[in-house]
Amino acid sequence: MTPDTDAPLLADLMPWSVAPLRLGRGWPVAPDPASLKARWAAFVRADASEREALLEASRTRTLHTAAAQLPGRRTGTEPLAHADGPCPEPVRVLHGPFDEQWLIPDQRLLDAARPELWRVADARQSYLVEQGYVPDAGGPVVLASAVLPEGRSPAGRPGRIRPLYRRPNGAEPNVAPGLLTHLSGRYGHEVTADDLFAWITAMAVRAGKDVRVPLPDDPGVWARGLELGRRAAWLQRRAPGDERPKLPGGRRPYVRAPLPARPTELLYDREEAALLIGDGRISPVPGAAWDFHVSGVRVLEQWFARRTAPAEPGTLAALRPSAWPQAWTSELLEIVTVLALLAELAPLQDALRGELGAEVTGEALRRAGILPVPDGARRPASVLDHQEEGPGGQFAFL
Repeated sequence: MTPDTDAPLLADLMPWSVAPLRLGRGWPVAPDPASLKARWAAFVRADASEREALLEASRTRTLHTAAAQLPGRRTGTEPLAHADGPCPEPVRVLHGPFDEQWLIPDQRLLDAARPELWRVADARQSYLVEQGYVPDAGGPVVLASAVLPEGRSPAGRPGRIRPLYRRPNGAEPNVAPGLLTHLSGRYGHEVTADDLFAWITAMAVRAGKDVRVPLPDDPGVWARGLELGRRAAWLQRRAPGDERPKLPGGRRPYVRAPLPARPTELLYDREEAALLIGDGRISPVPGAAWDFHVSGVRVLEQWFARRTAPAEPGTLAALRPSAWPQAWTSELLEIVTVLALLAELAPLQDALRGELGAEVTGEALRRAGILPVPDGARRPASVLDHQEEGPGGQFAFL
């Protein structure tokens, strides 16, 4: 697909978007919740001068910055200089492509936490995350998530976070008004917000710095793409309790030699189709899983580096597991499986893009009155179904 195509922009199909979170410091996020609780405990035990250094203050967050609770989270609202008590309960977030970690959901620790995202985060919500623009990098241009994403790309200009729903409990799809009805009429059956989400996950393409979504005029092509998209979206956004993905018996990766307690290097033996982690060994690992890149960065290398890169001594980030946890090995096996299965879908997605035929163009949507989207659709909905405590215990009003 060429950059001058008239395929609709993703920014028009899902008009409300939010910038990536800006953490400001690395220690409030970790691959395991126990480390976060240990870091918080060390922080609140420290005296005032020690806290200043441990916080790693920024222009927007210091020991004396006032900040409200994040929507739906119970945290203190007094300045961090006076913070006490147990750690706010960590929550699962998408820290990077295929890398779910844990975050202390305390707005006093985060430079830009994007409260509008937290206000609509629940078990019904899903997110599309645009990946950073890197010319000729290849790989997926959007990724789906069931947990709130940080939104930062591994490289390149960061994209945007697009929730599927504008309100909690799956209410008010974040879709251009009238689009689902229009597509339902064209394809002869109901098209839901989840259907459009799945199609975008499979078929979105990069057109220069833009992300565009070709829409077929043929109901049969739509059905084929929808099947691919549902599979891709399920692999990317599985929620807790969902069935785990599996490769066929002879292709499932296993730990062939135990991983060391403190691994420092991740290598790949292409001839043996094996991940080498120190003296540890996992196989079979398909070459396509090892070669899976997002924004020009190899997913498995980045995932490993975020768990093993040295932390500066004396910082809160240095409080981490003393040995490689078994849970990380299980996560690694699952990521290898997911990347291998997604890699198998990629040639099918590419083939379908070449067989789209006539398309529902941006011009067709303009003639139908769907584009341009109303300005209100690009702004967050007014959502306040519970009181939100502001700085110093005052309640916030929207």
